[in-house]
Amino acid sequence: MQALQSRLQHRFANAALLQQAVTHRSFSADHNERLEFLGDSVLNLAVSSLLYQRLRHQPEGDLSRVRANLVREGTLHQLALQLQLPSILRLGEGESRSGGHQRPSILADALEALIGAVYLDAGYAVAEALVHRLFANVEINPQMQAAAKDAKTALQEWLQGRRMKLPQYTVVATAGAAHRQTFEVECCVAELKLTERGSGASRRAAEQAAAAAMLTLLKTQKQ
Repeated sequence: MQALQSRLQHRFANAALLQQAVTHRSFSADHNERLEFLGDSVLNLAVSSLLYQRLRHQPEGDLSRVRANLVREGTLHQLALQLQLPSILRLGEGESRSGGHQRPSILADALEALIGAVYLDAGYAVAEALVHRLFANVEINPQMQAAAKDAKTALQEWLQGRRMKLPQYTVVATAGAAHRQTFEVECCVAELKLTERGSGASRRAAEQAAAAAMLTLLKTQKQ
């Protein structure tokens, strides 16, 4: 934990937050999912501010696509590996035996939880600085947009092109053992009074499935 704090360049005043951030639900009831929820929002805002500074002449659509690329599971997984999170994660026996320490979704979630923990421990400015340090060596340019064309990005673009608000994603159910969970997520487009659901082995995968279902519905209705 001391080495991790050195890599984060942040010394926790509340060490319990750090411990919770690296604790998977399979290990303890005091796990990191609430911190992950918080960290996801902090991450998106901090990356948005980073892109606003670096890509000064790019329109909103390009910024949104680049951001989607930066905050996707694959990118966060690589950053988590750089922080050496696999050796620090606290997992239950079943999850550990099934390779949980190397699972990209678990590592990405833990990184978001760490960002949330830093936010609670020291405030937004410190958390933002951490995010900017994490992405300091990540390539950022408008050409990244092509790689970010996933269902959530495509749905966001579809709605923005029609001047509608972004969709809301809500976890409505989880099932299965802690190391083999299935998430069910609802995607809601309030202005059209439409909802669709998707499921997956991680929250992100379920959100992508729900967004894909919503896109299919919208195209079928030819909105």
